[in-house]
Amino acid sequence: MRRVVAALLAALLVPAAQAQPAKPLPAALFFQPAESVEAALSPSGTRLALTTRRGQQRIGLLFYDLQADGQVTRPVQFNDADVTQVAWVSDERLVFSAVDYSEGSGRPDGAPGLIAINHDGSDRRLLIKRRHAFITDGSRSDRSLSWDHALLRAPALPGNTEVLIAELGRDAQTPLWLDTVSGRTRRIAGLPAGGQQWISNSGGEPRAVVTRDGAKRAVWWRPPGRDDWERIAEGDLLELPFLPHSVDADGRLYVTQRSGAGGVAELKRYDPARGAPSPEPLVSTPGFDFRGQVLRDEAGDPLGVRVNTDAEQTVWQAPALKALQAQIDKMLPTTINRLSCRRCGSGDAVALGWAFSDTEPGRHYVYRAGRQPALQLIAASQPWIQPSRMAGTVFQRITARDGRDLPLWLTLPADFKPGGAPRAAVVLVHGGPWVRGGDWRWRAMPQFLASRGYLVIEPEYRGSTGYGEAHFKAGWKQWGLAMQDDVADALRWAQQQGLASDRACIAGGSYGGYSTLMGLVRDPGLYRCGIAWVAVSDLELLLEGSWLVDDDTSGLSRRHTLPEMIGDVDKDRERIRATSPLRQVERIKAPLLLAMGELDRRVPLAHGKRLRDALTEAGNPPQWVVYDGEAHGWATMKHKLDFAQRVERFLADQLLGNAAD
Repeated sequence: MRRVVAALLAALLVPAAQAQPAKPLPAALFFQPAESVEAALSPSGTRLALTTRRGQQRIGLLFYDLQADGQVTRPVQFNDADVTQVAWVSDERLVFSAVDYSEGSGRPDGAPGLIAINHDGSDRRLLIKRRHAFITDGSRSDRSLSWDHALLRAPALPGNTEVLIAELGRDAQTPLWLDTVSGRTRRIAGLPAGGQQWISNSGGEPRAVVTRDGAKRAVWWRPPGRDDWERIAEGDLLELPFLPHSVDADGRLYVTQRSGAGGVAELKRYDPARGAPSPEPLVSTPGFDFRGQVLRDEAGDPLGVRVNTDAEQTVWQAPALKALQAQIDKMLPTTINRLSCRRCGSGDAVALGWAFSDTEPGRHYVYRAGRQPALQLIAASQPWIQPSRMAGTVFQRITARDGRDLPLWLTLPADFKPGGAPRAAVVLVHGGPWVRGGDWRWRAMPQFLASRGYLVIEPEYRGSTGYGEAHFKAGWKQWGLAMQDDVADALRWAQQQGLASDRACIAGGSYGGYSTLMGLVRDPGLYRCGIAWVAVSDLELLLEGSWLVDDDTSGLSRRHTLPEMIGDVDKDRERIRATSPLRQVERIKAPLLLAMGELDRRVPLAHGKRLRDALTEAGNPPQWVVYDGEAHGWATMKHKLDFAQRVERFLADQLLGNAAD
């Protein structure tokens, strides 16, 4: 398995040419929205769709005719929405959605609608309405569906006009076909009830699904040549023997099973004769859960596999694609180059490339065999970012105090030199907590903090996913306990290595905000300050809910999953109170910056207000800000920039100023 970064020393040996200038880069440079976002080749590779705001305030849709010397048209440009989720239906037609975050993340509600259009801009049709929004684009909407429908898959096939969508019920998704020309729908007979996660073949036909009935889940599969569905696995909300992953051209089912060392997930083929996954994995990534995809051609036959361990890697089986990957990697040696190909191996092969790294946000390229130059830059995500002035990110594994393997990410200031003075550090704790926090790619907040001279430490504490079931489950019922020890151990390790000084701040959002607060409670001598945004501060409110506080935590979660993963509000009441920041405010002595979203339903504003009032009463009022119109994170540029500038000033005061030693 390719390792982009093999060891910490490789990241420390930064060439002198990459030394950061004395004057910091503007904060806006890191947080302004991308200029170009998505690119997609048509099925034949003769056309390219690109979403970009190039020359405009909003993200619009461009078409490149790759046969007519790259002729460009802009058939879609809204004044009140940004184009997103572009997918070709055929060479002639595609679909897209539209979102509007101009008033903050609390205004959109996950219903971006669906619109179809021909490559020449003709026959535009509104297929699915947006909720609480109306795009005045002139599209035909006589048959448009209500907002409670969403795109599942657009099979890119010759002459195709249909897409697979889901009708969103309260507890399930029901697939149906939607014709992008007529707007008509057709039902699919015999589907299992309670579908939560549908897996379709290359033609869009549903072939596997995870269903839920109350607190029970099941995996269903429709074997090749059959119209009926077979239940092949059962479990509860937290446990299933395996999960469906994909279906190949012959209808064979691929699954992921936690069968590797430490319970890491491996990709396997389901064996109908055994009624279980095959014993031997098709793809195993030791130390990491399998996270990736089987790459297939238009017929659904496998071409290779793309995985993400400490970095993304593509392993091609097809000789033509293996040679093409090597050719483009030689042209672009400093980036990971993700390829999708049309007419692969032929004399007129076309490939779309996405080149990115820890210092490069991403660039879209088109490769055309037989052309000079063969590789053409189409668009950069953030062309104002200069990779030579960005900080490098490395992946490291250390040992926690109890001997558990502890992955972490380090982002080092661009002017950091081996043997130099230790740096003031920011321990950046990811949210979730049941997600993987880091990746080897450019990320705005770590880069921004590193540009201000801070060493950024991002621990993948126990409870994080992506590193095996054992690491994940080790975090159950450990909020504020062993999970918090992992965060502290990551900083102490960096200090022992001479990377971090004793001037450190802890920061994070959501669960990361909770961890920030508990870090100040449990390790007051380790952190000089804390920055918490959209932070869980009242564990009892999270676990029990309140009719006075509107949130989006389901009753099912409060009955069945949160008691197992965090704690039972009755049986574990003493421990929950001992690890609830709101109950421990008298132990928080360090300066705190606390930011909340006005319309947050994941962590409602009540969490922040209660903590603010309690801290004020205890004699340590936080720096407090509430962002109007925002929910669980900031969507508008003005709020992103305001928060970044507040963070910069706060850290400078606490870590770089005349703070007492």
